[in-house]
Amino acid sequence: MHFHLTEQVIGAFFEVYNELRSGFRESVYERAMVLALRDRGIKVEQQVGMSVRFRNRPIGRFRADLVVADVVLVELKALPVIERDHIAQSLNALRATGLQVGLILNFGPKAQIKRLILTRPGIDQAPSNM
Repeated sequence: MHFHLTEQVIGAFFEVYNELRSGFRESVYERAMVLALRDRGIKVEQQVGMSVRFRNRPIGRFRADLVVADVVLVELKALPVIERDHIAQSLNALRATGLQVGLILNFGPKAQIKRLILTRPGIDQAPSNM
C-alpha cells in the first residue's frame, strides 16, 4: 500500500540525514525534507491542521508535520530513539485523518524509520522496523 511513495520519502530522509546528520531541531529537518521531496517532484504539505473527532463531532485539532501526496502522514523526530508513545501518537493521527499509511522518521544519533499501516479502524498492524 503506497510502497513506492514511502520508499521515495525514505530515500529523501536518508539524503537529508546524510547531509545534516543529527543535532538539529525537528523544524530544520522538516524544511529540509520538504525541499528534498519537492526536488523529487513529490507533493508535500507541512504543518497540516487536522481535526480530531469524537462521536462524529470535532473536539480538537492537531498538526501533522508532513502529508505527502495526500496519502502518507509523516511525523518527524529528533530524539535518541523512537518510543512506543510516538508510535501511539502517529497511529492516533492516522485514525484522526482517515489516512492509512504513516512514517515516523527520526533524525537522532542513529537514523530510525517506522512504517505504520492502519489496516482497519481500531485494528492496527504492528509497525515495521527498518
